[in-house]
Amino acid sequence: MNKEKPILSIETSGSLCGACLYFSDDRYFEAGFQLKNAHAEKLFETIDFVLKSAGIVTGDLGAIAVSSGPGSFTGLRIGMSAAKGIAFGANLPIVPVPTFEALALELSSILPENMEFIIANKVNIEEIYYAKFQIKSNNFIFVHNLRIINYGELNKLAGSTRVFGNVLPEILKRDDMKKMDISSPSPKFVAKWSRENGDEHLIFNFDYLEPNYLKNFIIKEKKNA
Repeated sequence: MNKEKPILSIETSGSLCGACLYFSDDRYFEAGFQLKNAHAEKLFETIDFVLKSAGIVTGDLGAIAVSSGPGSFTGLRIGMSAAKGIAFGANLPIVPVPTFEALALELSSILPENMEFIIANKVNIEEIYYAKFQIKSNNFIFVHNLRIINYGELNKLAGSTRVFGNVLPEILKRDDMKKMDISSPSPKFVAKWSRENGDEHLIFNFDYLEPNYLKNFIIKEKKNA
């Protein structure tokens, strides 16, 4: 990856619809909307805004970074499709960024050294995307790898560990659950993860690149009575 060129990052794994034009931690242009079901309508508007704010065209970019999941099936598809369209038109590589790792990187910038924390986001009414991390040298390591668990397992695994995500506060009866307002990474940290790890993950032939859903998307048919 040409690190002299900026990265355009896209985040659509949750309710946030955002984009960032990232040069460095000291120079970046970021915008987003917290608006449910607005990704298809707002994403290209957001991308256009950050590019124009920086006076950049897609040909000036080094790569497209896109949050690759897990997360919202619809949101991830919209973000991935946008990344593919821009990358194809500008002949750019794509860096698929693991959503939980980008969020863990963001949390590592604000949490104390050696602290352990959990990210737990809803899959459906019975299951949760789960991973546990520890802060090490302003970065993170996995304690428990990303997987799908049920709500009962979360209670057993969490203990007193701080939990971030969008599971409802009543799932765990603890005071800190009221502060679980961070459930997806900012576009800046999607770009930052790409800058730090992207050389090993650049994809030029992205025809078959798909989000990491972890779970198959099943449409249930309504049976006639």
